[in-house]
Amino acid sequence: MAEGRLRLRRVSDDAVVCEKLVLGESFGQRFLGLMGRASQPDSEGLYLPSNSIPMMFMRFPIDALFVSKEDEDGQRSVVRLRPDLPAWRGLVMPVRGAEGVVEMPAGTLAAVGVVEGDTVVFEPTPEATA
Repeated sequence: MAEGRLRLRRVSDDAVVCEKLVLGESFGQRFLGLMGRASQPDSEGLYLPSNSIPMMFMRFPIDALFVSKEDEDGQRSVVRLRPDLPAWRGLVMPVRGAEGVVEMPAGTLAAVGVVEGDTVVFEPTPEATA
């Protein structure tokens, strides 16, 4: 995985799905996720290496984009979309074939027009490569 600032981009049309992608790499980041936050910035997403989401103690709705394992080109398939998950939902059940999930502000998936089967890539932002 690239170091520095990352973004999530759809391969077919280069649409940026998420401008600032945070990788939940530590145990604490994976355990807490977005719980405890009052909100999430519009341009931010949190990637967690998980195929399910605990939504207890979540204080705001989110969109969830479940992705497959990265292929040899660094690309991932969108396995499942769970838009507009309400706060305090409980557990979002595991998604077969998903290796990770990107949690984004509710409405992001609809605004960008992401659909299951799209191919996405995590990549450095232009500022990170300059």
